[in-house]
Amino acid sequence: MEHLFNEYAMSIDTYIMVKLKEKTAKLKDSLTKKNRAPIALSMGAPTANPPEALIEKLKEFLTEDNIHTYSVTRGEPYFRQAVAQRMKDRFGVVVDADKEVFSLLGSKDGLANLIRFLIQPQSDDADKDIIMVPDPGYASYGQMIQIAGGKSYPMPLTKENNYMPNMEETFEIMAKEGYNQSKVKAVIINYPNNPLGVSATKEYIQSVVDFCKKHKFLLIADAAYCDLYFDESEKPFSVLELEGAKDVTVEMFSLSKPYAITGWRLGWVCGNSDVISRFAKAKSTIDNGIFKALQKACAYIMTSPEGDEYIVQANAGYRRKQAIMVKGLRELGWEIDDNKIPHTTFYLWLPIPRKYDSAFKFCEDMLEKSGIVVVPGDAFGKYGQGYFRISYVCSDEKLQEVIERMKSDGFRY
Repeated sequence: MEHLFNEYAMSIDTYIMVKLKEKTAKLKDSLTKKNRAPIALSMGAPTANPPEALIEKLKEFLTEDNIHTYSVTRGEPYFRQAVAQRMKDRFGVVVDADKEVFSLLGSKDGLANLIRFLIQPQSDDADKDIIMVPDPGYASYGQMIQIAGGKSYPMPLTKENNYMPNMEETFEIMAKEGYNQSKVKAVIINYPNNPLGVSATKEYIQSVVDFCKKHKFLLIADAAYCDLYFDESEKPFSVLELEGAKDVTVEMFSLSKPYAITGWRLGWVCGNSDVISRFAKAKSTIDNGIFKALQKACAYIMTSPEGDEYIVQANAGYRRKQAIMVKGLRELGWEIDDNKIPHTTFYLWLPIPRKYDSAFKFCEDMLEKSGIVVVPGDAFGKYGQGYFRISYVCSDEKLQEVIERMKSDGFRY
C-alpha cells in the first residue's frame, strides 16, 4: 500500500535517533552478555525526575471537575498567561497572552506545523519554497521541510565564522549556487545550538533580525535550550528582546528540557501576532489542544520559586557532568580548549579519532564494541562531517563508566 503515500512522505528516511534506538535494542542482549550493556549518550532528553512540586500539582489537578474534557488548540488562558509572565520575568519581554502566545505539543510540533503551513508544495525542484537552516543543526529541520514539499538551504556554522554565519554573504552564495532567492520563506536559528552547544551574541542575532526585515522573511527562533546554562554572565536571551524582532519573529519554547518532562509534550510559540493568528487557524484543524491538567501544572511551575530552583540545581548537575566528560576525554587524547567549552546545553561536539575517516563508522564501532551510543555529526548536516555529538544526560556513574570503557576498548583520539 506504500504507493498511496505522496512523494514527500515517501522521500523521508527514519529519524536518526529512532534508528539508533532500534539498533541499540537489537544489540542489547549481546552487549549485556559481554558486560557492555548500552549507555545512551545520544538523545537530548533529561533522565532526572521532574520537579516534585510539578508532580504534586499534577496529582492535585487530576481530580478537578472538567479537567479531562477537551482543551482548546490555542491553550487554556491560565497556561498562556503563565507563558506571558514567564517571558516577562525571564527575558523582560512583553507578549499578549491572547494574541501573541500559542500552546504547542512540544516545540517540535510547532516547528513541523509552521513549516508545513508556510510551504506551498511543488514537484519541480526549481519551484520549491526554501527555508534556510543551521548546519550543523537539529536533524528534523531538513526532514520537516522535505516532507512539506520544500527544500532547505544550509547556513554553515563553522569554527571560521565562530558559528555565526554572515547572513548577507550566505544569501549571495545561495544565488551563486543557483538557488532562487525569491523562493525563500523563512530562516531558522537555534541558539543555544543543538548539536554544537554554542550560543550567539545579541549583536549577531540583531543582524539576523535586520536581514529578515530587509528581505521580508519570517525568522523562526528555536529556543528549546534557553534555560540550560552554566554561567550567569552568558545567560541565553530571547530574540524578542531585540529591536524590531517582533515584526518578523516567532520563537519556539519547550518545557521538556528545563523541567525534565520530555514525554509530557508541552511548549509554546510566541511573537508576531499575524503569524500566531494564521498559525492558530490552521492548527485548529489538527488537534484539540493539550491535556488541561498538564497545562495547569506547568502554568504553576513556570512562575514558581520551585521551578526556578529546579533549573538552577539541574544546571549545576549538567555542569558537573560536563566536567566529568571533559576530564575523561582529555585523558583519552582529545584536545579540548577551556575557552571553547560550551556554557549551555548538555552537548559536547567533538572530532572523531584520527584513525577514522567516517563518523558513522566510529559511532558504529563504539556501539558494537563498547555499548556506547553517540551520534555521528553527519546526521546534523554536511558541515558535521568528521564530528560526533555526546549528550551527557545519564548518571555521573554511567558517564565514568563510559570513559573507562573507552580506555579499555581502545577508543582514543
